[in-house]
Amino acid sequence: MQKLLIVLGLVLLAAGLLWPWLRRFPFGRLPGDIHVVREGFSFNFPIVTCLVISIVVSILLWFFRR
Repeated sequence: MQKLLIVLGLVLLAAGLLWPWLRRFPFGRLPGDIHVVREGFSFNFPIVTCLVISIVVSILLWFFRR
């Protein structure tokens, strides 16, 4: 558990430091993501982005368990 928390902390630190470059990636704006804008209301549900992130994390965890 300690290794997982340390690795997760390092990943979050790296993401924070690299944020100006990471936000250029199209995550949150992929085809299939739901974005509704109406007067006085905005709703964003990045379903495809969530699926892609879930698949990548599952693959990474599978590699780390081996």
